Amino acid sequence: MFIVISLVLILMLGIFLFLKRPEFGKKPAGERLKKVSQSPNYSKGSFQNLSPTPALAEGVSYPQVMKEFFTTKTKDKVPPKPLPSKKTDLHNLDPNKNVMVWFGHSSYFLQVDGKKILVDPVFSGNASPLPNTMKSFAGSDIYTTDDIPEIDYLFITHDHWDHLDHKTMLGLKKKIKQIFTGLGVKDHLEHWGFTKTIIHENDWNQVIEPDPGFTIITAPARHFSGRTFKRNTSLWLSFILITPTMKLYLGGDSGYDDHFAEIGKHYGPFNLAVLECGQYNKNWKYIHMMPEEVVQAVKDLKAEHAVIVHWAKFPLAQHAWNEPPSRATEEAERKAISLLTPMIGEALSLSEPSLNNTKWWLNI
Repeated sequence: MFIVISLVLILMLGIFLFLKRPEFGKKPAGERLKKVSQSPNYSKGSFQNLSPTPALAEGVSYPQVMKEFFTTKTKDKVPPKPLPSKKTDLHNLDPNKNVMVWFGHSSYFLQVDGKKILVDPVFSGNASPLPNTMKSFAGSDIYTTDDIPEIDYLFITHDHWDHLDHKTMLGLKKKIKQIFTGLGVKDHLEHWGFTKTIIHENDWNQVIEPDPGFTIITAPARHFSGRTFKRNTSLWLSFILITPTMKLYLGGDSGYDDHFAEIGKHYGPFNLAVLECGQYNKNWKYIHMMPEEVVQAVKDLKAEHAVIVHWAKFPLAQHAWNEPPSRATEEAERKAISLLTPMIGEALSLSEPSLNNTKWWLNI
């Protein structure tokens, strides 16, 4: 019995020390927690969605989900060969061009009306705190932090590991002028040494004017947050970016709900919407959209064009790696919605976004 108790205590100590590693960040505490908890979206010790949002669908248990995840054999969950890509030189882009460059999953770069923008950058090749787990697909990591120029606006939609990466953030630290994120995420960033004054943490439905002609509006999403066992200590969100010539919707992870229609009603139409499409499952249908729901969200937002992200990098669900774009584009064609699927690293023109749109994933 003494040996068993000793082993349990050693295991508990190991877990405690592991969770103290800097990459886990830091949760709001003390006066910071008091400030965060004053949000109208904070209740019962955590942030809440606008609609009731269970983590799992009705009748589904965590043991069931874990069993399916580790025992279900999904054909082509990982690409059979390295993904193709095009490496755009971001340091020498024509400053007069409006472009988007997707890095796989939810990381992408925008150059709009002279501003350089980065969203949810993850360049470490990993979407988990555990080494050699949730590794990126071969061919999807052609960019590093060295390839990123000085960034005017960095948007962090929420603090999950596949959207907020410690190693990547440290590599970008000297290049970031301003950061925009949700309540509570600032604690992670300050813990990692970022200057307090450049971090703008916001609740939903707040308006920021960082520069003349540029407006940022924080908007709801239907998801959750957390880098440890404790969930929803920081806020997840999406962004509306209004520039002198464009209106963009930068969506984070989100299940489908009527917030898309509300955003479209009050702020649409949009020139472009960037929406998650991938890592979905019927077991967690409230926190990630099915591909057909993504197309409906584009319609709700009144977006002229949409780019789908959150796929082609990490195997976080049981579907085939190329199922998200196949299902989404099929539904988009049926509903006459312009859904764009640029290759990783390809410079997508925001002035004429449909010109270089191809179904490249069909040839893998």
